[in-house]
Amino acid sequence: MASSHSSDTAPDLGRDLLANLSHEATKTPPSGIVDIRSYAADRQDVVPLWVGEGCMPTPDFICEAANQSLKAGETFYTHQCGIPELREAIARYHERLYGRPFSTERFFVTGSGMQAIQIAVRILASPGDEIVVPTPAWPNLAAAVQVASARPVEVPLDFSPEGWHLDLDKLFAACTERTKALFINSPSNPTGWVASSDQIKAILDFARERDLWIIADEIYTRCYYGEDRATAPSFYDICEENDKIFFVNSMSKNWAMTGWRVGWLSAPPALGDIISNLIQYSTSGVAPFMQRAAVVALNNGELFITEQIERAREGRTKLLTAFAGHNSLKYAPPMGSFYFFFGLDGVTDALPVTRKLVDEAGVGLAPGFAFGQSGSAFMRLCFATNPDQMDKAIDRLTHWLIRQ
Repeated sequence: MASSHSSDTAPDLGRDLLANLSHEATKTPPSGIVDIRSYAADRQDVVPLWVGEGCMPTPDFICEAANQSLKAGETFYTHQCGIPELREAIARYHERLYGRPFSTERFFVTGSGMQAIQIAVRILASPGDEIVVPTPAWPNLAAAVQVASARPVEVPLDFSPEGWHLDLDKLFAACTERTKALFINSPSNPTGWVASSDQIKAILDFARERDLWIIADEIYTRCYYGEDRATAPSFYDICEENDKIFFVNSMSKNWAMTGWRVGWLSAPPALGDIISNLIQYSTSGVAPFMQRAAVVALNNGELFITEQIERAREGRTKLLTAFAGHNSLKYAPPMGSFYFFFGLDGVTDALPVTRKLVDEAGVGLAPGFAFGQSGSAFMRLCFATNPDQMDKAIDRLTHWLIRQ
């Protein structure tokens, strides 16, 4: 009898637990990427290209630095904003990329690039404020804004087979008296769009004129496929020390450290106390042995980055070659990042297609709706994987397309 009563009341107890929780927590949408992974959980033969990471584990020389730190007993609380050696390594890394000096005081170590984004949003946005986000965009960007009780304002990129394009007039028109920042992710996840140097300048000029902040997600700046320069155009190319720009970055992609959860936030040094406080009241800092690994990665990891980029470039070339003759596909060659964002002609909602691809082709792709409404007709494929996996996925996809 007691067991039956418990079963009957379980739904009511669940509703009671969910009552009076914060709107921000309960209304945050689930990840569409996690959804498709869950859908395919029982399939053992799926080529998993839905997540934004390569297939290579963290190199041994990086792991060894963490091991040595642990053996040395570095398991205690440490500097909230990062150990001095890591802040120095980040500054020198930027000097090598951009050919000018950087102060260590503008770099703050965070528990992932995601935490860097959350801190920037928390500093800028109060309830009811707005942050403008070009879409399709990584869903965590908009979610970070929503969790802060602010509102993400989507500005859809324009699609054509020649490339995705950001209409700056639309971007600027989306700004209101409630706008606090523009969120610019270039190179873009998921589209591969890259802001040109002229666009970077125009956006910075507009932000200065309107007293707006920019949150610049340049995590994929090393994955650039243009022939005009080695890295993608950056706000670092033209900004001044105290321009209102937060740069977010991460150890995850370039150094195959997605599971380590180490990133950094770059900001004017005057914000140091505020950023330090927000780190203190969230994580109290990143584990020192993880930071030691990041130091070694930044100082000695250039050959590995080159290998990563070449692998991505090879995957991109294979995809463009294989799909060139399929008129049923719509896509633009990605100019940056390591994602191929494509759809099928006549399909406006690609979610059912991603499930069919799991069931019928054994390939796992992320549904485009996860990146905003403007991405619903598309699917994201991560091509930063090993050549055998890429060949298998292409073979399966092309055979599936022939059968449609």
